[in-house]
Amino acid sequence: MADQEPLVRSEPLEQFLADRLGAAPIRIERHRAGHSNETFFVDYGRRRYVLRRPPRGAFLPSAHDVTREYRILAALQETPVRVPRTILLCDDESVIGAPFYLMERVEGCVIRDGLPRNLTAPEDRKAIGSEIVDALAELHTLDHGSLPLEGFGHPSAYLERQLKRWRGQMELTLPFTRPVPDLERVGGWLEANLPKSPPATLVHGDYKLDNVMFAPDAPARLVSILDWEMSTIGDPVADLGWLLSFWREPDDLDEPDIAGAPSVTVLPGFARRAELVARYQDRTGTDVRALDWYVVLAVWKLAILLEGSYARHLAGMTDDPFFAAMEGVVPALARRAGELAV
Repeated sequence: MADQEPLVRSEPLEQFLADRLGAAPIRIERHRAGHSNETFFVDYGRRRYVLRRPPRGAFLPSAHDVTREYRILAALQETPVRVPRTILLCDDESVIGAPFYLMERVEGCVIRDGLPRNLTAPEDRKAIGSEIVDALAELHTLDHGSLPLEGFGHPSAYLERQLKRWRGQMELTLPFTRPVPDLERVGGWLEANLPKSPPATLVHGDYKLDNVMFAPDAPARLVSILDWEMSTIGDPVADLGWLLSFWREPDDLDEPDIAGAPSVTVLPGFARRAELVARYQDRTGTDVRALDWYVVLAVWKLAILLEGSYARHLAGMTDDPFFAAMEGVVPALARRAGELAV
């Protein structure tokens, strides 16, 4: 790891920005909280940006497509969907060693394993659930046909393509790691019990509590949806199932942890999953009768995605200590998916 190029080469980046935004002092800081695309805070003069680039040595390249992420963010700029302002995209890998883009740095807080000091009141805990559902509903009720997204995703047979894609990712990854029989078994169950999708919408693909940002002060207000690299046009219930698979309740404490699922939702005052589902139905009118299938899909996909990260760890391509823990987390997730697949 010590001999590898830095993830962001500061001098070429500074020259690239100077040519496009004007010369200014630059300061770059790596953000360590996420485990997908690499994220850096870039202070450029008085301007505060976020830089996103793929991780080094990604085993699942389609899961780290920053060009796709930038495109959807740019398309959503003048819509009700809560996204940061985009600045620029660079697909020339010679600048920092990979494609990257810049967006504005939104002021706020991401809720992971603790509540911000100003959002601890019971009404704020309840509002966090309401806000995360309402922001998702804004995305799913948007007329995506009116956006400049020609060729972005394929609305038909979304679930079939999801199963094919993630089975392919699994087959690509497991030769570099170890057998995980439960992943194969759950994949077969998903194929045998495939539901009929509702009308296609824009979907985020990784919608959960720690991929959104809240304003730092009460009342609880969701100000930005982050991490769009998995977005496409497809089945909206897949987003809801993914959100619920991470939304833990007090009765879940004896179940396997879903790879860092935010534990704050077990605290008194937080909405239960059934309340989130009811609010989502009220806001969108979407048929969610097959929701349990989508939750199984979510846990199965997460296990495959994290096994790709474990492969990067085994290959010595990441210095993130989080990925070493996937040795035990992935099999536990696969077992949990199997328990839900009934």
